[in-house]
Amino acid sequence: MTLQRYATTAGVAHGAMPAQTGAPARDASGTHAPVVRDLRERSGRSPRGLCFAAGDVVVVSGLPGSGKSTLIRRAVTTARAIDSQDTRDRWARSMPRLLPYALYRPLVRAAHYWGLRRALRSGESVVVHDCGTQAWVRAWLARDARRRGRALHLVLLDVTPQAAREGQRERGRGVSGYAFARHRRAVGRLLRATGAGLLPPGCASAVLLDREAAGRLDRIAFGGERLGAG
Repeated sequence: MTLQRYATTAGVAHGAMPAQTGAPARDASGTHAPVVRDLRERSGRSPRGLCFAAGDVVVVSGLPGSGKSTLIRRAVTTARAIDSQDTRDRWARSMPRLLPYALYRPLVRAAHYWGLRRALRSGESVVVHDCGTQAWVRAWLARDARRRGRALHLVLLDVTPQAAREGQRERGRGVSGYAFARHRRAVGRLLRATGAGLLPPGCASAVLLDREAAGRLDRIAFGGERLGAG
């Protein structure tokens, strides 16, 4: 299996290759330079796995329908995975079928963030589903990782709005035109900034994936976790 390792983040800001194990590299200003790895348009040559340091936090972000939940379910097998859709599904199973989701959505969100807080406090490696519009969540994750001496990483899915809409139809869960427009603006800003080497505050590295690269990725590992051949 081809493995891209991010256990130690280092290198120049744009298009950086991961550094060898050791102290993080520094840029001209003397500060740690983030790693941005663009795996889009690699024609089947993108890695099959990504590896981060044990205890780090990975945020998977992108448009609704871009494949975030699918990627997390397929690739995350040992770390704690926090997906708001899982929380929503659990609540939906316990609620009357005719009760509109809007009525209990605040409870679902509270339960999701409470579960995320518990996962962070456990000190385990955590992979978090992020819709891209909640910048304060990434700021919270960055502060928590920094407090624990760990790092925050971003895995960003870059798919067209048309592909994202098709993904929504396939899973039977669409979002309103207004909400989707908000997501497009937020994710678009995030993609442009990350592509230019400007990561969200507190983020140590980012991996950019198109639909093909995301489809090839079948393992997100942490620390000394072994990856099988593939």
